[in-house]
Amino acid sequence: MSSENQLPESFGSFDSFESFDGTVIGYRQVGSGEPVVMVQPSGGGLHSWQPVAEQLGGRFEVWTPARRAYAPSGPSRRSPKRYADEVADLEALIAKIGRPVHLAGMSYGATVALHAAAAGLPVRSLVLWEPPLYAAGEELTPVMGEFEVLAADGERRKIDRLLAEKVARVPGALLDLLDAGEPADDEPDEVPGWRHDLESMAADTADIDRWSAATIPTLLMGGADTWEPMPATLDRLAAALPDVTFTSFPDQMHFAPSLVPEAVAAEIARFLARV
Repeated sequence: MSSENQLPESFGSFDSFESFDGTVIGYRQVGSGEPVVMVQPSGGGLHSWQPVAEQLGGRFEVWTPARRAYAPSGPSRRSPKRYADEVADLEALIAKIGRPVHLAGMSYGATVALHAAAAGLPVRSLVLWEPPLYAAGEELTPVMGEFEVLAADGERRKIDRLLAEKVARVPGALLDLLDAGEPADDEPDEVPGWRHDLESMAADTADIDRWSAATIPTLLMGGADTWEPMPATLDRLAAALPDVTFTSFPDQMHFAPSLVPEAVAAEIARFLARV
């Protein structure tokens, strides 16, 4: 089943546009009101923000693009990919929307959103769910090597474990719970997207103080039970951001947008109402 087909038909219409380098970016749009663009994490397509976006669609004009190399978007025309490429994709989408947007990012998508705000895109506010800012720099170079070996052998489940363990730094006990079964035959191929995301992270820096340049109102969210080093990273980011609201969800981890979408959407709606 493709990422597109995992969405109900009621969840807006699917369309696409060509970005600055000719890469085709697919997206869905639903609702009316102030525009909110929701940027997916690594290893997910249009469905990633779906549970939260469905809650927001009655109050906002919600745009959910699939990042380059994630279906139904096309393969990236640029390799190695950099965060600047995805910022340019967002710039093209915002130009299509025709007015400043609220920008929400989940995990890797939250890092993209920070880059977009720092680049001066017409963004009214930021909503960030647990950006993994610690996963950056040369330390990811050997991970990329392991990734390529597993990708060449078609080891999709081992790729998932590698990325969870050495990029997201999921604790071993939780890894064992997540590492069950084999991927379905019709599961979307996320290897190209992951490869490009690793390229961007490896070329980036773990410097958090630089995000003080993102001066727009920001909602920073995380799960109270998410593993380290995420909590320490969020604390440092909250200290660096000039205009931040920091919200923690009790008894939740990194996966809260999928597990408690109503609570996450309600917090986003309350924040946007104040902006």
